[in-house]
This record gives sequence, C-alpha cells and structure tokens, in this order.
Amino acid sequence: MVRRAAAEFLGTAFLLAAIVGSGIMADHLAGGNVAIALLANAFATGAALVALILAFGPISGAHFNPVVTLGQAVLGTFPWRRTPFYVLAQIAGAFMGVAASNKMFGFPLFFASTHARSGISQIFSEVVATFGLLVVIWSCSRFRASAVPLAVGAYIAAAYWFTASTSFANPAVTLARAASNTFAGIRPADVPGFVAAQLIGGLAATLLCSWLLQSSRVPDVFESEY
Repeated sequence: MVRRAAAEFLGTAFLLAAIVGSGIMADHLAGGNVAIALLANAFATGAALVALILAFGPISGAHFNPVVTLGQAVLGTFPWRRTPFYVLAQIAGAFMGVAASNKMFGFPLFFASTHARSGISQIFSEVVATFGLLVVIWSCSRFRASAVPLAVGAYIAAAYWFTASTSFANPAVTLARAASNTFAGIRPADVPGFVAAQLIGGLAATLLCSWLLQSSRVPDVFESEY
C-alpha cells in the first residue's frame, strides 16, 4: 500500500509539474499568442500522461485522479479501504507538483490564482470532459488495456481544445492549480463548481459503462497485463 500510494503521489506530482510548468513556459515564449500557448500546454500534458501511466501503471494502476479511484471503488474493482490513501496521495502530489513548478520559474511556492473560470458553460464543460475521460479509461481498460496510456494522453490533449474549461477533469488537479497564479491557474472561488462537475461527470460515466460494457466489472488500468 505504501508503494502504491507513493506511486500515486509521484505520478500526480509530475503530472501537475507538466501542466503548470508547460503553461508557464508556453505563456512566456508565445509572446501573447494564447492559441500557441494552449497548444504547447496541451501537447506537454498529453505527452506527460502517456509517460507517467506507462511508468507507474504497473505499480498503482496510475489513477492520478480521485474521480478514477472513486469510480473503481463504486464498480467494486478497487477496495474502498485503499481509496482514502490514494485520494490523499493524489492531492498531496498535486500540490507538490505545483510547488515545484512555481519554484522552478521563480515564483512563490504557492500563490492564489486570479484566473476566473466561472459560469454554466465552464461547469458543463467539466462534466463533459470528465465523463469522456472515464468512458475512454473504462472502455480501453476493458477491451484494450495496452492502449490506455496513449488513449488517455490523446483524449486530454484534445479535450484542452474542445471544452470551454480546457478540461481539468480531475479534482486533485483543480485544487492544486488554484495555488498558482499562472497560465494554468484557476481562481479558488471557482474550484467547488469544477470539483462538483467532475464528480457528476465521473459518476455518470461509471454508471453508463457498467451497463455499456455488459459487465459490472471494469478492470484496473494495467490489470490484464501485469
């Protein structure tokens, strides 16, 4: 359990370092071109997800996301007794990754974001983004586990562009990004709406897939191979 939690901590930390760090770098180099900055941020995040799932999947399943962990528990494929350890490790790792990114670029370890992400369109975008992410994970895990890393990385990179919120789709990511007043940040006041939307989207996808996949059991990400 300690090794699994450590893998979730490290994986989530590096994921946030990739999200926030690439956002800072892209914003700095794009010369005010937001489209170029977002493209670079999306590519770096998707690529990092592929690498991190491949690296940590055999150890912990590479959830890196409380919604994924809770979904597995609801489906009965992940023990409820392990769930708090995973979620705490993911949140702590997320804040560690943000702190590392802020420090690498000369900012305070934590400083509250002023980037407003509010409104019905943003909230609905997070429902859609999280719903789609979990459908991709559950379906690929069930039928083509080896494709999960590429599928998740590709989906998140694409969802940066087809959702108004730029697809956070992860409560740990959302909480931690509020502590960085940079390109990838989110105003703390907007966090509760995003997290609620992510939980709704994740639960809806989990319930749908338990029927759609014709099985109440969806394997863990790397279960069929390791």
